[in-house]
Amino acid sequence: MGVARFGGQASDYAWRKAKTVLEFFLVIFVGAVAAGVVGALAGLGGGILIVPLLTVGFGVDIRYAIGASIVSVIATSSGAAAAYIRDQITNLRVGTFLQLATTSGAIVGALIAGLVNTEALYIVFGLALASSAIPLIVKIGQELPEGVVADSWSRRLNLGSSYYDAVLGRQVDYEATRVPLGLGLMWVAGVLSGLLGIGSGAFKVLAMDMGMRLPMKVSTTTSNFMIGVTAAASAGIYFSRGDIHPLIVAPIALGVLLGAALGTRLLVRLRNTTLRKVFVPVLLIVAAEMVLRGMGVRT
Repeated sequence: MGVARFGGQASDYAWRKAKTVLEFFLVIFVGAVAAGVVGALAGLGGGILIVPLLTVGFGVDIRYAIGASIVSVIATSSGAAAAYIRDQITNLRVGTFLQLATTSGAIVGALIAGLVNTEALYIVFGLALASSAIPLIVKIGQELPEGVVADSWSRRLNLGSSYYDAVLGRQVDYEATRVPLGLGLMWVAGVLSGLLGIGSGAFKVLAMDMGMRLPMKVSTTTSNFMIGVTAAASAGIYFSRGDIHPLIVAPIALGVLLGAALGTRLLVRLRNTTLRKVFVPVLLIVAAEMVLRGMGVRT
């Protein structure tokens, strides 16, 4: 059985790239492990690596690549979220509360998807993402947010919490602030997800890190918890359309689960400053991909 069955019109290209199904599985598995590690550390789904690997590397039809990306997001969240919750780094109150904004925003985005110029929106929000990297770079050496005072929303909802930081060797107490701003940014993230059909993990991390001024570890781990819920809600649609190919998804799901497990072990040994250094280039890659897509260039 050849890889040609996976790729549609690009099957000849896929066959030249991988002579056997076993070779195809092994390469995709290794790529999925890398995607799982990045996803667990940066609070994003693994699609940023999975989709280019499948489409550019093997000529797999974009529909199957996107379906595999959805599964990789669920696998990343499943593999990482449980470990982060066990280690009490994820803030479940924040994640559950902000999920209300992302889900309502996603519904609005889906409803207006046919009424706006999505190409222009890709460019606008890609540039906005790129510009949001500037304040992250400015404070890239900041280990923990300083001078954060809980606002009235945070006090009422009890959003502040603490976690044990193995690198610092102490318990880190933190508060959430500017909750309405974070809620608004999360709503925008949901709208973008429904409107443009993209994963909004980068926006979620930014909303918590820059908007609500949570520690970077809390922002990325809480994002991991949230993206799985969002992806699971849309996975059924992709499955019903036949866009989730089991022979492609199998090595990806296994690889991403392994990568996410490795990423969770790595995150607890890293500083918040190191996580920023991982997140910023990933953010710029996502921004560039959005701008290029808006210009009609498929990455």
